[in-house]
Amino acid sequence: MTTLRINHRTTYTYDGPVTFGVHRLRIRPRDGHDMRILDSALSVTPAADIHWEFDTFGNSVARLTFREKADRLVIASDLLLRRYGLDNPEARIERYAGPWPFTYEPEEAFDLSPLLHIHSPQDQPALRSWLAEQMPDLPDASFQVLDLLSGRIHESFAYRRREESGVQSPSETLAAGSGTCRDFAYFFMEAARSLGFAARFVTGYLHDPAMAGAGAEEQNGGSLSGGGATHAWADVFVPGAGWVEFDPTNQIIAGRNLVRVAATRTPEQAMPVSGSYHDGGAAFLSMEVEVSVVRFEEQASSGLPDPELTLQDVR
Repeated sequence: MTTLRINHRTTYTYDGPVTFGVHRLRIRPRDGHDMRILDSALSVTPAADIHWEFDTFGNSVARLTFREKADRLVIASDLLLRRYGLDNPEARIERYAGPWPFTYEPEEAFDLSPLLHIHSPQDQPALRSWLAEQMPDLPDASFQVLDLLSGRIHESFAYRRREESGVQSPSETLAAGSGTCRDFAYFFMEAARSLGFAARFVTGYLHDPAMAGAGAEEQNGGSLSGGGATHAWADVFVPGAGWVEFDPTNQIIAGRNLVRVAATRTPEQAMPVSGSYHDGGAAFLSMEVEVSVVRFEEQASSGLPDPELTLQDVR
């Protein structure tokens, strides 16, 4: 069990006042047996009417309707949550996971059919060629196949943070030999689907103990990739084990330092912030995203205010 304080701030700036269309935020997790929200707050400048709803995947979405023009949009979210996880998760999952090859039960296959669909069919020849080269002999257990796939992606490509929006196609990642966490998550998802697994794209946050200081880094064995911003990984429905998290960027499987916010069929559907604006002659200047994920015990020891006393729950 880990208690985390998450601050997420997104700032858009323009060279003059603009009119904002409806915006949708996917920045608040849903409670479950593996995670519980203890407190939360959401602030938006300029002022906006906030309506909470669930999307078609069951993700929590805040719908923003703005009242006035502005040359700056600031969206700030504060979360205090408790993350539960398995000790030695890989051994536990492997115990329940089925063999390879496998066939989903008829009802499972019907429910999972959209998540079995290849999103980038034009990239399948290149992706299958890479799979044949990197994984010529597949294990006879489904979990081991996915573990091997995650490891091959982690070893084959260099992590490179980039500011451009969107996700690279698998062919683009192969050509570049590098990518971001979202590129690796999408590559993993499409590869898993080509092997017959149902997979979905996940966005959320990464708790990197190394970012808390040198002592934590020594215990962790080095910094993880993807901290300090929103993070992305993939979920796979493993026969016998259910949905399992795979983060090929850091080679993490079902780790309690992954904080799930939104899980969707495609990367485009999981954007943390989406919306539009009417410029009226003004030009977009910049977008800045700041994310901090720290253990609550670490923050309390630093003398900062207790978030349970300062945050207001937004429903």
